[in-house]
Amino acid sequence: MDAADLRVFEAVARLNGMGKAAAALNTVQSNVTARIRALEDELGVALFERHSRGVTLTQAGRRLLPYAAEVADLIARARRAVLDDGTPRGPLVIGSLETTAGLRLPPILTRFAQRWPEVDLTLRTGTTAESLAGVLDRTLEGAFVAGPVTHPDLLQTVVFREELVLVSAPGLTVSELLQARDLKAMVLRAGCSYRARLEAVLAARGRPTVRLVEFGSLDAILGCVAAGIGVTLLPRAVVQAAATASRVALHALPPREAMVETLFVRRGDGLMTSALAVFLDCAGAPQAGSATALAAE
Repeated sequence: MDAADLRVFEAVARLNGMGKAAAALNTVQSNVTARIRALEDELGVALFERHSRGVTLTQAGRRLLPYAAEVADLIARARRAVLDDGTPRGPLVIGSLETTAGLRLPPILTRFAQRWPEVDLTLRTGTTAESLAGVLDRTLEGAFVAGPVTHPDLLQTVVFREELVLVSAPGLTVSELLQARDLKAMVLRAGCSYRARLEAVLAARGRPTVRLVEFGSLDAILGCVAAGIGVTLLPRAVVQAAATASRVALHALPPREAMVETLFVRRGDGLMTSALAVFLDCAGAPQAGSATALAAE
């Protein structure tokens, strides 16, 4: 069993077929089939069940798959480490909350692009849960997420602190909101940390069950809140302009409920490439030393 065998095995498992794996690996199907049969003969177990629709992993195949993925990732990281001569260049994929991307990152991204034009930076917005999953499965090299985060495989450091406020239509008090018969909470999709905090804030004020209405963007949420359809919870800096224009009303919360930390997280065993190192410097995010200390607290 070698890395090439595992690469073929992982491709077949991921694509559910020998033919599809052959196309992805730029080889012929007979070569893929032969490699899989040789691997099964060496291990003495069947890794796939063959059927008319393709293949399905056996129990043994499912046990092998995470190791195959880990080996493939290790080889890819080793190649990147060897080729990284200290000059920031190449791909860099970072995750972010939508609020952070819109509010805090534009000057950072502008500065970074000007200083390091050879880095191909991709920013993927999503919820905290989505970004954490991306960092853990190594599709993201790091991400800006809402704290707190507790995971043994992640290093984290605080980069921003935000004040959350309850947002409603103009002219409403918190008491009036809580007394509404059909109170609706305007939220992003499941996995959004602000969504969980909003539910906790309302529950602490006697409204443990409210109707959640999901949206795909902050603009849509603010539009519905301004129309009096429901309430939401967002960083003050995100909604201050709408409040100044009298589109919405902002309701302050006690510090223990209002303050939230935006963290930059990355895998503890991940490769600190030159591109990632200079990005963290531009973002004002301490690297391994501070992150390790914070993760241990």
